[in-house]
Amino acid sequence: MNIPPLLSDLALILISAGLTTIVFKWLKQPVVLGYIVAGCLVSSQITLTPTVSGASDIGTWADIGVIFLLFSLGLDFSFKKLLNVGRTAIIAALVIVSFMIVLGFLIGLALGWGLVNSALLGGMISMSSTAIIVKAFDDNGLRSQKFTKIVFGILIFEDLIAIVLMVLIPTIFLGKSMEGTELIYSILKLIFFLVVWLVAGIYIVPIILRTAKRVLNDETLLIFALGLCFCMVLFAMKVGFSSALGAFVMGSVLAETLEAERIDRLIRPLKDLFGAIFFVSVGMMLNFSVFGEYIVPIIVLVLTVVLGQLVFATMGLLLSGQPLKVAIQSGFSLTQIGEFAFIIAMLGTRMQIIDDFIYPVIVAVSVITIFITPYMMKLTDPAYEFLEKRLPESWKNHLEKRASAGKSARSESLWRSLLLQVARIVVVYSILTVAIILLSTNYIMPFVLKNVSGVWGRLLAAGLTIVMVSPLLRAMVAKKNHSTEYKYLWAANRFNRAPLVIMIILRFALAFSFVAFILSRFFSAKVGLLVFIASVLVVMMMVSKRLKLFSIRLERKFLHNLNSREYEQDKKNVRDAGYKKVLASQLLSFDVHLVDYVVQQNADCVGKSLKTLNYRQRYGVHIVSILRGNRRINIPGGNNQLFPLDKVLVLGTDEQLERFQKEINLETEVNDENNRSVSIEQFEITADSPFVGKTLRESGIRENKGCMVIGIEHDGVSTMNPEAQTLFCEGDFVWVVGETEQLRKLMSKDTVTVVDEC
Repeated sequence: MNIPPLLSDLALILISAGLTTIVFKWLKQPVVLGYIVAGCLVSSQITLTPTVSGASDIGTWADIGVIFLLFSLGLDFSFKKLLNVGRTAIIAALVIVSFMIVLGFLIGLALGWGLVNSALLGGMISMSSTAIIVKAFDDNGLRSQKFTKIVFGILIFEDLIAIVLMVLIPTIFLGKSMEGTELIYSILKLIFFLVVWLVAGIYIVPIILRTAKRVLNDETLLIFALGLCFCMVLFAMKVGFSSALGAFVMGSVLAETLEAERIDRLIRPLKDLFGAIFFVSVGMMLNFSVFGEYIVPIIVLVLTVVLGQLVFATMGLLLSGQPLKVAIQSGFSLTQIGEFAFIIAMLGTRMQIIDDFIYPVIVAVSVITIFITPYMMKLTDPAYEFLEKRLPESWKNHLEKRASAGKSARSESLWRSLLLQVARIVVVYSILTVAIILLSTNYIMPFVLKNVSGVWGRLLAAGLTIVMVSPLLRAMVAKKNHSTEYKYLWAANRFNRAPLVIMIILRFALAFSFVAFILSRFFSAKVGLLVFIASVLVVMMMVSKRLKLFSIRLERKFLHNLNSREYEQDKKNVRDAGYKKVLASQLLSFDVHLVDYVVQQNADCVGKSLKTLNYRQRYGVHIVSILRGNRRINIPGGNNQLFPLDKVLVLGTDEQLERFQKEINLETEVNDENNRSVSIEQFEITADSPFVGKTLRESGIRENKGCMVIGIEHDGVSTMNPEAQTLFCEGDFVWVVGETEQLRKLMSKDTVTVVDEC
């Protein structure tokens, strides 16, 4: 009986990957390296082991692996995360990617590899590996460290840059146009389709999932999610983009739904399976003869990746206002390249725009840098101590000033805030309007004219198009005209009124242009008549109350779908999604942050009260919240006890939390900060404050208002864990932890009066 090559090859790949995975797990090395070694073993270059016969079939399976990898990455990505990573991560990521691309390009030219090879080399070495860093953080127990949140933010932004590069590479190199209109057109096309796909997907997909919720068991949900994924893959390829982009976009859409975690759990086995096949195919494409010939370039590139990522990441974080220790910790964590380097190298090889030796060279560099990643992370503290002792005092003072400036920086001006909001509205609604016009031109107009001829057909087609775009055009003109920023600027200075009016007029003119364009597509009337009709239609859109309500409903439905996971968390009483995030940036002078832990059954603290455990005095940490089942105890008192499986929210420095975790045998529970029901605030003791002249105990902040004072700054000197006898003086800055509602009451004038009476 003849066995199909695909079946025998798949069996060989999986058994090889399984065996090497066991070995590499035993050696405490990333399993990705095991997959690559498995690929080497089953390739034709090693004759001592069985080899794969149908490499082309395995290439197809590897492409499916890339789709699953990007789909899973999209599920974990969420464009809301991109908005929340903050300026620190964005600045650092831009510095790293920009300088690494330039450095890689220059290294490639110095090695004599030519323009195209060098340009793609820069892209390959510019982005760190998300999968490897997450695994290394877990293995080294670093997930509770404050700097890891910044690293994850950098990786999120780098992932998006990698997706953009994968889209632009075919245009730049196959189109033979390194600059000019072709490149600009490709970027605009990418932005256009991203906005349309994301808005349409977030609006439609959650509605379908909610409607079919009763029949969506695990099997049905898995098939439906994969169907959406591959439909978007085909659509992306149809309009000229890569399959990876389509998978990533659909993953990002599903990431905003209530079923995101369930989908991620269901596809994880498939992702692991096809991801393993992808990395095995990476190993199969290695050419061992290249290693001996290019050993010097490999060593040079390894040093370039390690030193370049380290230096530029540290520099980028220092520029963004982070302390030296956080910058060094992050820099040492990013010293490797991974999955996107493989994908870009494979893309360049298949398009035949890079030489064959580039692929095995970049894989060798990736393997070496992945292998040394855990050891680089362990060098963080020695490196920081070395620099701390040898840096000139003037440099250290300058870095401290930058960090202080970064944490005390105020929000953008009202003008800048208003202009950014209006620009975002105009761009998004303009793109959606263009998409509807294209849909009407290509599908609605031919269908209507085929069934209704003459002027009535043109009127019907034009009317349908204008009706579909009218909610978008009305929102484009009217939104933010009654916002707080707009009203304040209008009332603050009469010289602001002319620019504000001009801003409305320009948006009205843009809406008018869209309507006039639609009319001109269906009618060949005189210009004056078209202008008059278009103006009347836009004015009718602005004054229509029914259209206003419909436009508001559309936007609210979209926002509800976008924030559905947070709303669901509200219902479960885990966390009010409307609460603001923990204001940890205000505590950089103390270097403290919040971490969730789970009390293990054999922990020494089980059954003991917080008064007996006395964590504040022993470790300098605060227990600010205890979650027991569905019951949450915020700002627990000394008589509260800890029990197995309690989730405790603890505040402290990295060093304090590390000692605390080791001493009482707790395991870190990595949760999103949005799930916490406490936050941190800072206020100043003014001359008329009721706290002036009172001690911490006399103030009643904890006993009467359920808030905890964790720090006081007096005459520029910061004190953590102040004693109950500490006196409040005018000009002191006080940091308090508590429930957001309690903090809000504490800051209000009414509450201050109550505290004063107490």
